[in-house]
Amino acid sequence: MFLLLKGAEIYTPKCIGKMDVLTCNEKIVKIAKNIDIKDLPELSTVDLSGNIIVPGFIDQHVHIAGGGGEGGPATRTPEIKLTDLTKAGITTVVGLLGADGITRSMTELLAKERALEEEGLTTYIYTGAYELPTRTLTNSVRSDVAIIDKVLGTGEIAISDHRSAQPTEEDLTKLAAEARVGGLLGNKPGIVHLHVGDGIRGLTPIIDIVKNTEIPVTQFIPTHVNRNSHLFSQAMEFLKMGGRIDLTSDIKPDENSKTALSPIDAVRKIVENNLPLDNVTMSSDSNGSIPVFDENKKLIKVMVGSTLTLYRDLKEIIANGVLPLETAIKIITENVAKVLLLYPKKGCIKENSDADLVVLDKNLNISSVIAKGQFMIKFNEIVKKGTFE
Repeated sequence: MFLLLKGAEIYTPKCIGKMDVLTCNEKIVKIAKNIDIKDLPELSTVDLSGNIIVPGFIDQHVHIAGGGGEGGPATRTPEIKLTDLTKAGITTVVGLLGADGITRSMTELLAKERALEEEGLTTYIYTGAYELPTRTLTNSVRSDVAIIDKVLGTGEIAISDHRSAQPTEEDLTKLAAEARVGGLLGNKPGIVHLHVGDGIRGLTPIIDIVKNTEIPVTQFIPTHVNRNSHLFSQAMEFLKMGGRIDLTSDIKPDENSKTALSPIDAVRKIVENNLPLDNVTMSSDSNGSIPVFDENKKLIKVMVGSTLTLYRDLKEIIANGVLPLETAIKIITENVAKVLLLYPKKGCIKENSDADLVVLDKNLNISSVIAKGQFMIKFNEIVKKGTFE
């Protein structure tokens, strides 16, 4: 099936002006000023004049099979729905387990990944959960990464958090080595995707591993690094070392975390310090629980993360002039694709890349979403719903 998108301003993420984009099945096959084709079979033409097309968003941290549970069984969060992702412009998602590796399993996670793939998205997973030794499918992080097609690395492994398994530097070094070798064998990134809590150690264990072992700094992706000012200061040092960091959307200062940085404030500080934006990504932590603990680590309340915060917070960065669209959009497209070794298949608009596209209106609101060449949302109308929606 051919789809011809006419007259939109294209951000590859770089702005290349008004262009037509022709897709065939799941791929972009041509980008040009004026594509005039009349006799292709099964050709659908859509006029997008006055709109903007950017690459489909990649969210590398989503609890697709549900999460939570810190307050008991009633606080286990539900599985995500297809439209939860597509309404947020997300066309590629990486699923993971979190604090609960007991009532949630790797097989459940893999099954949910397969379901979302069948429904039209591109999906991957991390093997593991908060604890060490961590949860796996084959009893080995190395073999999970090497031989299971959809496993990109291990995560979300918890450090500096009262809910973690309190891993030592030796534990984390061995885990990183297992993931790295699995990645080499399977041509995968083999990254260790780290949940970093608000503990005083912050990123110290990871920084020490990078300084004192042969594990490269790029093997670790610490997330939630904007949860407090101490951790964010360490994250900026990690960037200076050549590391890559993942911000979490919807984090902001409140009575329980007065020094938290919203994504706009975090990006502003990165820009002010002339640190490499290409090494910065952002994810939503959606469908995971957002527990709030008091000073004695007693649970006060539990909320649920939303995919909609991902682009909402990115749009705020653009609207306030912190970054232009073509630079900001890389934080949830190209930069993520490069971390996950999916570029240039994902994260960009190029000939032979996957036809994952988000159409923005003149106010930069999401208007349409195309995943693998198929409209999921078209002019604000949901075209494709999940099996049980």
